[in-house]
Amino acid sequence: MFKAVLLFTIAGVAEIGGGYLIWQWLREDKPSYLGILGGIALVLYGIIATMQSFPSFGRVYAAYGGVFIVLSVLWGWGIDKKTPDFYDWVGAGICIIGVSVMLLAPRH
Repeated sequence: MFKAVLLFTIAGVAEIGGGYLIWQWLREDKPSYLGILGGIALVLYGIIATMQSFPSFGRVYAAYGGVFIVLSVLWGWGIDKKTPDFYDWVGAGICIIGVSVMLLAPRH
């Protein structure tokens, strides 16, 4: 389970970081090399996500979506300095519960 959490986290940082760098380039008039680095990070995200050991593509990506939401809240807090409110945390918690059900529920 540790490997799954680690891969979800690394993939999330790559995806959010890549999108953030492209945002900086296109929306904040930052240097174009940030867009290139962002594109590389997004490609790495796609590769990292395939390293999960779960057998179903759809289930992995659905579960990753919940992790992505939590990481996005944390990114906004840490990088953009936007403090999450109570409902951000409740929503993030619900997502983690959903991810846990999807990945850990016994299946026949």
